[in-house]
Amino acid sequence: MQKDLITIGELAARTGLSPKALRLYGARGLLSPARVDPRTGFRRYGLAQVERARRIALLRATGMPLDRIAAVLDADGAEPVRLLDAYWREQESAHTARRDVVRYTRDVLNGGSPAMYEIAEREVPEQRVLSIQRHVTAAGLPGFLAEAGGSLFAHLRRAGAGLSGPLFAVYHGLVSEDSDGPVEVCAPTCDAVEPTERIGVRIEPAHREAYTALTKRQEGHPVMAAAHDAVGAWLAEHGHARGGSDREVYYPNWATAEPGEHVADVAVPFHPRPAAT
Repeated sequence: MQKDLITIGELAARTGLSPKALRLYGARGLLSPARVDPRTGFRRYGLAQVERARRIALLRATGMPLDRIAAVLDADGAEPVRLLDAYWREQESAHTARRDVVRYTRDVLNGGSPAMYEIAEREVPEQRVLSIQRHVTAAGLPGFLAEAGGSLFAHLRRAGAGLSGPLFAVYHGLVSEDSDGPVEVCAPTCDAVEPTERIGVRIEPAHREAYTALTKRQEGHPVMAAAHDAVGAWLAEHGHARGGSDREVYYPNWATAEPGEHVADVAVPFHPRPAAT
Protein backbone atom coordinates (compact mmCIF):
# COMPACT_ATOMS: atom_id res chain seq x y z
CA MET A 1 0.00 0.00 0.00
CA GLN A 2 1.26 3.47 -0.83
CA LYS A 3 2.34 5.40 2.25
CA ASP A 4 0.32 8.47 1.30
CA LEU A 5 -2.93 6.46 0.95
CA ILE A 6 -5.18 5.27 3.79
CA THR A 7 -8.08 2.82 3.95
CA ILE A 8 -11.71 3.79 4.39
CA GLY A 9 -11.48 2.48 7.96
CA GLU A 10 -8.53 4.74 8.72
CA LEU A 11 -10.33 7.72 7.19
CA ALA A 12 -13.37 6.92 9.31
CA ALA A 13 -11.21 6.72 12.44
CA ARG A 14 -9.52 10.07 11.71
CA THR A 15 -12.73 11.94 10.90
CA GLY A 16 -15.42 10.26 13.02
CA LEU A 17 -17.47 9.64 9.86
CA SER A 18 -18.86 6.16 9.35
CA PRO A 19 -17.78 4.05 6.36
CA LYS A 20 -21.42 4.18 5.23
CA ALA A 21 -21.31 8.00 5.17
CA LEU A 22 -17.97 7.98 3.36
CA ARG A 23 -19.35 5.64 0.70
CA LEU A 24 -22.38 7.93 0.30
CA TYR A 25 -20.14 10.98 -0.12
CA GLY A 26 -18.11 9.07 -2.68
CA ALA A 27 -21.24 8.13 -4.64
CA ARG A 28 -22.34 11.78 -4.63
CA GLY A 29 -18.94 12.96 -5.87
CA LEU A 30 -18.10 14.81 -2.66
CA LEU A 31 -15.28 12.57 -1.53
CA SER A 32 -14.24 10.17 -4.28
CA PRO A 33 -11.50 7.68 -3.34
CA ALA A 34 -8.05 8.45 -4.66
CA ARG A 35 -7.77 4.81 -5.74
CA VAL A 36 -10.09 1.80 -5.95
CA ASP A 37 -8.56 -1.65 -6.31
CA PRO A 38 -10.06 -3.05 -9.52
CA ARG A 39 -9.94 -6.62 -8.14
CA THR A 40 -11.16 -6.22 -4.55
CA GLY A 41 -12.99 -2.90 -4.75
CA PHE A 42 -11.09 -1.66 -1.66
CA ARG A 43 -10.98 2.12 -1.43
CA ARG A 44 -7.92 4.17 -0.68
CA TYR A 45 -7.91 7.87 0.21
CA GLY A 46 -5.22 10.53 0.11
CA LEU A 47 -4.13 12.17 3.36
CA ALA A 48 -5.29 15.55 2.01
CA GLN A 49 -8.83 14.14 1.88
CA VAL A 50 -8.94 14.00 5.66
CA GLU A 51 -9.38 17.78 5.72
CA ARG A 52 -12.05 17.64 2.99
CA ALA A 53 -13.93 14.99 4.98
CA ARG A 54 -13.69 17.18 8.07
CA ARG A 55 -15.24 20.10 6.18
CA ILE A 56 -18.05 17.92 4.87
CA ALA A 57 -18.83 16.79 8.43
CA LEU A 58 -18.90 20.38 9.69
CA LEU A 59 -21.17 21.54 6.88
CA ARG A 60 -23.51 18.58 7.40
CA ALA A 61 -23.70 19.55 11.08
CA THR A 62 -25.29 22.85 10.00
CA GLY A 63 -27.97 20.84 8.17
CA MET A 64 -26.70 21.82 4.71
CA PRO A 65 -27.82 19.43 1.92
CA LEU A 66 -25.14 17.50 0.08
CA ASP A 67 -25.62 19.31 -3.23
CA ARG A 68 -24.99 22.66 -1.56
CA ILE A 69 -21.99 21.26 0.28
CA ALA A 70 -20.51 20.33 -3.09
CA ALA A 71 -20.86 23.96 -4.23
CA VAL A 72 -19.11 25.21 -1.05
CA LEU A 73 -16.24 22.75 -1.38
CA ASP A 74 -15.71 23.54 -5.05
CA ALA A 75 -15.67 27.32 -4.53
CA ASP A 76 -12.51 29.41 -4.15
CA GLY A 77 -11.39 32.40 -2.11
CA ALA A 78 -14.10 33.99 0.02
CA GLU A 79 -16.90 32.24 -1.88
CA PRO A 80 -17.23 29.23 0.51
CA VAL A 81 -17.92 31.54 3.46
CA ARG A 82 -20.38 33.60 1.40
CA LEU A 83 -22.26 30.44 0.42
CA LEU A 84 -22.37 29.24 4.03
CA ASP A 85 -23.65 32.63 5.23
CA ALA A 86 -26.32 32.67 2.51
CA TYR A 87 -27.47 29.18 3.50
CA TRP A 88 -27.67 30.12 7.17
CA ARG A 89 -29.68 33.27 6.44
CA GLU A 90 -32.18 31.07 4.63
CA GLN A 91 -32.36 28.74 7.63
CA GLU A 92 -32.92 31.60 10.07
CA SER A 93 -35.62 33.03 7.82
CA ALA A 94 -37.30 29.62 7.57
CA HIS A 95 -37.17 29.24 11.36
CA THR A 96 -38.83 32.62 11.82
CA ALA A 97 -41.53 31.65 9.32
CA ARG A 98 -42.18 28.33 11.09
CA ARG A 99 -42.52 30.19 14.39
CA ASP A 100 -45.29 32.27 12.80
CA VAL A 101 -46.98 29.07 11.60
CA VAL A 102 -46.81 27.63 15.13
CA ARG A 103 -48.46 30.78 16.47
CA TYR A 104 -51.19 30.51 13.82
CA THR A 105 -51.73 26.81 14.56
CA ARG A 106 -51.87 27.45 18.30
CA ASP A 107 -54.70 29.95 17.75
CA VAL A 108 -56.56 27.40 15.61
CA LEU A 109 -56.16 24.68 18.25
CA ASN A 110 -57.50 27.10 20.87
CA GLY A 111 -60.62 27.58 18.76
CA GLY A 112 -59.80 31.16 17.82
CA SER A 113 -59.75 33.03 14.52
CA PRO A 114 -56.09 33.83 13.81
CA ALA A 115 -55.46 37.34 12.50
CA MET A 116 -52.03 36.61 11.04
CA TYR A 117 -53.16 36.90 7.43
CA GLU A 118 -55.08 39.83 5.98
CA ILE A 119 -57.60 38.58 3.42
CA ALA A 120 -58.75 40.72 0.48
CA GLU A 121 -60.89 40.15 -2.62
CA ARG A 122 -60.34 40.86 -6.32
CA GLU A 123 -61.75 40.12 -9.77
CA VAL A 124 -59.57 38.07 -12.13
CA PRO A 125 -60.37 38.28 -15.87
CA GLU A 126 -60.49 35.32 -18.23
CA GLN A 127 -57.02 34.43 -19.51
CA ARG A 128 -55.28 31.94 -21.80
CA VAL A 129 -52.62 29.92 -19.98
CA LEU A 130 -49.92 27.43 -20.88
CA SER A 131 -49.66 24.74 -18.21
CA ILE A 132 -47.67 21.75 -17.01
CA GLN A 133 -49.12 19.38 -14.40
CA ARG A 134 -47.53 16.77 -12.15
CA HIS A 135 -48.14 14.94 -8.87
CA VAL A 136 -45.60 16.15 -6.30
CA THR A 137 -45.02 16.09 -2.55
CA ALA A 138 -43.88 19.12 -0.55
CA ALA A 139 -40.26 17.95 -0.88
CA GLY A 140 -40.46 17.88 -4.66
CA LEU A 141 -42.52 21.03 -5.07
CA PRO A 142 -39.75 23.69 -5.29
CA GLY A 143 -37.89 21.73 -7.95
CA PHE A 144 -41.05 21.14 -9.98
CA LEU A 145 -42.07 24.81 -9.82
CA ALA A 146 -38.64 25.91 -11.05
CA GLU A 147 -38.41 23.27 -13.77
CA ALA A 148 -41.98 23.78 -15.02
CA GLY A 149 -41.59 27.56 -15.03
CA GLY A 150 -38.40 27.28 -17.06
CA SER A 151 -40.08 24.98 -19.60
CA LEU A 152 -43.06 27.32 -19.98
CA PHE A 153 -40.84 30.38 -20.45
CA ALA A 154 -38.76 28.52 -23.04
CA HIS A 155 -41.89 27.49 -24.97
CA LEU A 156 -43.15 31.07 -24.98
CA ARG A 157 -39.79 32.31 -26.32
CA ARG A 158 -39.75 29.72 -29.09
CA ALA A 159 -43.27 30.78 -30.11
CA GLY A 160 -42.38 34.48 -30.03
CA ALA A 161 -45.02 34.95 -27.33
CA GLY A 162 -44.93 36.81 -24.02
CA LEU A 163 -46.39 36.65 -20.55
CA SER A 164 -49.54 38.62 -19.82
CA GLY A 165 -49.37 38.18 -16.06
CA PRO A 166 -47.44 36.50 -13.27
CA LEU A 167 -46.81 32.77 -13.17
CA PHE A 168 -49.18 30.86 -10.88
CA ALA A 169 -49.68 27.31 -9.64
CA VAL A 170 -53.07 25.66 -9.17
CA TYR A 171 -53.25 23.01 -6.45
CA HIS A 172 -55.82 20.45 -7.59
CA GLY A 173 -55.09 18.29 -4.52
CA LEU A 174 -53.34 18.47 -1.19
CA VAL A 175 -49.56 18.77 -1.35
CA SER A 176 -47.76 17.88 1.88
CA GLU A 177 -44.92 15.73 3.16
CA ASP A 178 -47.28 12.74 2.84
CA SER A 179 -49.58 13.68 -0.05
CA ASP A 180 -48.59 14.11 -3.71
CA GLY A 181 -51.49 16.16 -4.99
CA PRO A 182 -51.58 17.26 -8.63
CA VAL A 183 -50.08 20.71 -9.18
CA GLU A 184 -50.56 22.70 -12.40
CA VAL A 185 -48.05 25.47 -13.13
CA CYS A 186 -49.58 28.11 -15.42
CA ALA A 187 -48.11 30.92 -17.55
CA PRO A 188 -50.71 33.45 -18.79
CA THR A 189 -50.34 34.79 -22.34
CA CYS A 190 -52.40 36.87 -24.76
CA ASP A 191 -50.64 35.30 -27.75
CA ALA A 192 -51.64 32.24 -29.75
CA VAL A 193 -49.40 29.35 -28.70
CA GLU A 194 -49.65 25.72 -29.72
CA PRO A 195 -49.66 22.96 -27.09
CA THR A 196 -47.04 20.21 -27.01
CA GLU A 197 -47.12 16.66 -25.71
CA ARG A 198 -46.21 17.99 -22.25
CA ILE A 199 -47.48 21.58 -22.27
CA GLY A 200 -51.20 22.21 -22.40
CA VAL A 201 -53.06 25.36 -23.43
CA ARG A 202 -56.42 26.22 -21.87
CA ILE A 203 -58.65 29.10 -20.88
CA GLU A 204 -58.73 30.00 -17.21
CA PRO A 205 -62.24 31.39 -16.59
CA ALA A 206 -62.88 34.80 -15.07
CA HIS A 207 -63.60 34.62 -11.35
CA ARG A 208 -63.64 36.44 -8.06
CA GLU A 209 -61.06 35.30 -5.55
CA ALA A 210 -60.06 35.82 -1.96
CA TYR A 211 -56.32 36.17 -1.40
CA THR A 212 -53.61 37.04 1.05
CA ALA A 213 -50.30 38.67 0.11
CA LEU A 214 -47.01 37.16 1.31
CA THR A 215 -43.54 38.64 1.65
CA LYS A 216 -40.21 37.03 0.83
CA ARG A 217 -39.62 36.09 4.47
CA GLN A 218 -42.89 34.13 4.38
CA GLU A 219 -41.87 31.83 1.53
CA GLY A 220 -41.71 28.09 2.06
CA HIS A 221 -44.24 25.28 2.36
CA PRO A 222 -45.14 25.66 6.09
CA VAL A 223 -46.13 29.32 5.73
CA MET A 224 -47.89 28.72 2.42
CA ALA A 225 -49.88 25.88 4.01
CA ALA A 226 -51.01 28.15 6.84
CA ALA A 227 -51.94 30.87 4.34
CA HIS A 228 -54.07 28.40 2.34
CA ASP A 229 -55.80 27.42 5.58
CA ALA A 230 -56.42 31.07 6.48
CA VAL A 231 -58.03 31.91 3.13
CA GLY A 232 -60.21 28.80 3.33
CA ALA A 233 -61.27 29.68 6.89
CA TRP A 234 -62.16 33.23 5.74
CA LEU A 235 -64.40 31.84 2.98
CA ALA A 236 -66.18 29.55 5.44
CA GLU A 237 -66.60 32.34 7.98
CA HIS A 238 -68.22 34.58 5.36
CA GLY A 239 -70.39 31.85 3.90
CA HIS A 240 -68.80 31.92 0.44
CA ALA A 241 -68.63 28.77 -1.73
CA ARG A 242 -65.34 27.73 -3.30
CA GLY A 243 -65.31 28.28 -7.04
CA GLY A 244 -62.08 26.50 -7.92
CA SER A 245 -58.84 25.05 -6.64
CA ASP A 246 -56.40 26.91 -4.40
CA ARG A 247 -53.59 28.67 -6.18
CA GLU A 248 -50.35 30.55 -5.54
CA VAL A 249 -49.33 33.56 -7.63
CA TYR A 250 -45.58 34.21 -7.96
CA TYR A 251 -44.41 37.70 -8.87
CA PRO A 252 -41.27 38.38 -10.97
CA ASN A 253 -39.25 39.63 -7.99
CA TRP A 254 -39.51 36.26 -6.18
CA ALA A 255 -35.81 35.41 -6.52
CA THR A 256 -34.34 38.88 -5.85
CA ALA A 257 -36.69 40.44 -3.28
CA GLU A 258 -35.71 41.69 0.15
CA PRO A 259 -37.32 39.90 3.15
CA GLY A 260 -40.16 42.42 3.53
CA GLU A 261 -41.11 42.69 -0.16
CA HIS A 262 -44.37 41.30 -1.53
CA VAL A 263 -43.52 38.28 -3.70
CA ALA A 264 -46.56 35.99 -3.81
CA ASP A 265 -50.27 35.60 -3.13
CA VAL A 266 -52.26 32.62 -1.92
CA ALA A 267 -55.71 32.78 -3.50
CA VAL A 268 -58.96 30.81 -3.76
CA PRO A 269 -61.71 31.48 -6.37
CA PHE A 270 -65.15 31.72 -4.80
CA HIS A 271 -68.84 32.33 -5.42
CA PRO A 272 -70.08 35.11 -3.13
CA ARG A 273 -72.81 34.25 -0.65
CA PRO A 274 -76.17 35.38 -2.02
CA ALA A 275 -77.29 38.66 -0.53
CA ALA A 276 -80.04 38.40 2.09
CA THR A 277 -83.48 39.38 0.85
